[in-house]
Amino acid sequence: MTDPLFQKVYDTVRSILENVPGCHDFDHTLRVLGNARNIAGKELAAEDRRSYLAVELGTLLHDVARPEELASGGTICHAEAGAPKAAAILRQCGCTDEPLIRIVSESVLRHRFRGKNAPVSRIDKIVYDADKLDSIGAVGIGRSFHFAGRIGARLHNTEQEALAGKEYGREDSAYREYLVKLRHVSGRMLTETGRVLAVERADFMHEFFRRMNRESGMES
Repeated sequence: MTDPLFQKVYDTVRSILENVPGCHDFDHTLRVLGNARNIAGKELAAEDRRSYLAVELGTLLHDVARPEELASGGTICHAEAGAPKAAAILRQCGCTDEPLIRIVSESVLRHRFRGKNAPVSRIDKIVYDADKLDSIGAVGIGRSFHFAGRIGARLHNTEQEALAGKEYGREDSAYREYLVKLRHVSGRMLTETGRVLAVERADFMHEFFRRMNRESGMES
C-alpha cells in the first residue's frame, strides 16, 4: 500500500516537473526513484521503513528546483534552492515529522555531483548514488545528447575542442560532458551497491565514446 505522504509528494513533484526539458523531467525523477529503491533494498535493513521512506521522498524531491535553475541560466543552484523548497512541499503535503523533513531536505541539498555540500548520511549517499547512476551508461549518453542538442552544441568534437569550450556554448557537446563529468562518476559512488551498478554502465559509456571518436575520425 502506497504511503499517503509519498503519493501526495509524488503528485506535487509531477506537476512541477511536467514541463521541464527531458534531461531533468519527471521521467528522470522516476528513473532515479527506481535506482534508489534498488540501492536501498540492499543497503538498508528490511525493517527500516522510515529510512526507506526518506530515500523515496529525497529522490522524488531532488530536482524540484530545476525550473528555477533553468530560468536563471544556471546562476541558481537547484540543490541549494531545492532543500528549503522540498521542506515546504513536505509540510504542504501534511508532513509534521520535522526530523524526517530535515533528513529529506538535507539529502536534496547534498545530492549534486558538482555541489559544495557533500553527502553525509546514509540517506544522502543513497539519493546521491541513485541520481548519479542515471547520468551514466546508455541513459546518461542519451541525456547528454539531448542537452547538447537543446542548446545547439555540435554532435561531436575533439577532446581539445570540447575541453576548451564553455558551458552552454557550441562546443558543449555530449563528449564534453563525458570528459568533464561522466567518466569520473563511477569512481565517486558512495555506496557499495552503487559502485557495483556503476561499473557496467561506465564500461559501456567508455566504449561508446571510443567508438564515437573512431567513427567520426576524431581519434587522438
